[in-house]
Amino acid sequence: MRFRSAHIPIVLMALALSSLACNFAYGLIEDNTGISLGGEEPSESLGPALDEGPPPDIDAPLDPEGEAEPAGPITSPDESIPSEVREQMDQIQDEIVLLRGLRPSGPVDRGLLSTDELREYVLDDFLDDYTQEEARDDARVLALLGLLDADYELFDLYLDLYSENIAGFYDDDVEQLFVVQDSRFGGPERLTYAHEYAHVLQDQTYDLDEGLGFNDEACEADSERCAALQALLEGDATLLEERWLLTYASDADFQQLLDFYDSFSSPTYDSAPEFLKEDFLFPYTIGFDFVEHFFLDGGWAAVDALYADPPVSTEQVLHPGRYPNDVPVALVIPDLLDSLGSGWREMDRDVLGEWFTFLTLREHIPEEQAQLAAEGWGGDYYIALHNDSVGQGILVVATAWDTVRDAHGFYGAFRDYGDSRFTERILSSTARSIWESPTEWNSIDIVGDQTLWILAPDAELGEMILETIAFPAELAE
Repeated sequence: MRFRSAHIPIVLMALALSSLACNFAYGLIEDNTGISLGGEEPSESLGPALDEGPPPDIDAPLDPEGEAEPAGPITSPDESIPSEVREQMDQIQDEIVLLRGLRPSGPVDRGLLSTDELREYVLDDFLDDYTQEEARDDARVLALLGLLDADYELFDLYLDLYSENIAGFYDDDVEQLFVVQDSRFGGPERLTYAHEYAHVLQDQTYDLDEGLGFNDEACEADSERCAALQALLEGDATLLEERWLLTYASDADFQQLLDFYDSFSSPTYDSAPEFLKEDFLFPYTIGFDFVEHFFLDGGWAAVDALYADPPVSTEQVLHPGRYPNDVPVALVIPDLLDSLGSGWREMDRDVLGEWFTFLTLREHIPEEQAQLAAEGWGGDYYIALHNDSVGQGILVVATAWDTVRDAHGFYGAFRDYGDSRFTERILSSTARSIWESPTEWNSIDIVGDQTLWILAPDAELGEMILETIAFPAELAE
């Protein structure tokens, strides 16, 4: 799904920073850990200081226990950054290297930008990759799924969201790291820097673009794999951010984070559709849970092992116990354009995955029912088409389920979904249900462990599509 890569890869939204990090901070207070939050400016860090004595050699090998020696200052000097801020950045880098156990391979350009400067930087990059017409098509696809109105201004939402929610940014294309700093380099900025420097280590160690295939082209070709990979990257960085907060943050950092959280507002995010809000945070929240699952079992070595065989589906991220063996079934995606005649164009073809199957169902049935129905997901494809001259759309979603029972569980949940979203159900059996109105026709079919949902402008076109495509869907070789 293209809009999932429209994208903020490696951008830390202030909302994610505040909701996660400040929850950690509040938890420490409630646990009576002895942290002073009386507003005084402390001189001690909660962890060991790394600024005593000369900095170690960045080429020093890992110690026998597998921990990295402190890296020392490794960035290219930037005289535009105040010396005291550069020193803090250097120390945070040392601390992140010690915590994560990855040694940097070289310097990274870094800088502090005002909110307006960072907004302009990101928007210039965003506008190069994502057009208003692509955003309109994405809104149409989401409308076919029942998640948005077809005329929803998705492009404007992204523009406004980027304007209010960027706290830091690592641009892996040019290997530059930026943090917003309007008036100070305090707790929120330091925490953001810790998170974003984690992405620097990921890139230098694993090569985000070539090594992991985390780039626009690959994400557009398979957004499901990209969503899973982004969850690994952000989950790793968020866990490391938490470890830094609990180990090295000062009393002043905590106080400033709490002040930030108390005064934080995000009207654009708050006004966004619920499914979009959850999808924005998926890499940070669900990704964090996924990475933490392996970290608690085997430490950072277990997290490193994930990069050798990254997750390939949101199913694996949602259910860490299914990683790595539960690999999605690849279905052959048919070509419908030749059979539809003139006027139709293909807007998108991709995979929904368990996560978006859940979000789609949850829009019209209870959350628990939607979750149970989506959990048996085994693989899918969807095709979305549009006829610009008449303003009509077609959606085809074929899904393979883990078992026949899972397929029937989804079929039953989808009938409730259809009754809630569509108009009159005119056919209902154990193998097929149909809803029809003057402007739309929907069917859900089940054969064995596969289901097929067709949304078309009318019954004639819908039945023709059913006759044209192979169902049950063929498996890709």
